[in-house]
Amino acid sequence: MTAIPPPQPSGDQLLKVFAALGNPHRMRIVGALVDDGRNYVSRLARELEIGRPLLHMHLKVLEAAGLVKGSLETAQDGKAMKYFEVTPFCYDLSPGLVAEAARTLTEEEKTKESAK
Repeated sequence: MTAIPPPQPSGDQLLKVFAALGNPHRMRIVGALVDDGRNYVSRLARELEIGRPLLHMHLKVLEAAGLVKGSLETAQDGKAMKYFEVTPFCYDLSPGLVAEAARTLTEEEKTKESAK
């Protein structure tokens, strides 16, 4: 059985991934979730030694880029806990991939870049 290759990311999606991974805190978050597996926000914040509000902000960016996913669960004591885990991803980065993704950028993304 042959493996189906992953779909090519759009330019907009690739920009989200680059932006998400272009921050050292977010890279550490992904690393911690890969090393330790699924984790809840409070424990992850303690392990990474960052505040929960800052962690939430970074997790939101990672989630929007499709690199992590979160789920809200209720503990035995009735307390709501937000768990996060890495979403499997693989990008075979090459000049051809970047060129192809650039052709699919939406006007909104092109406008953002020209405004900088």
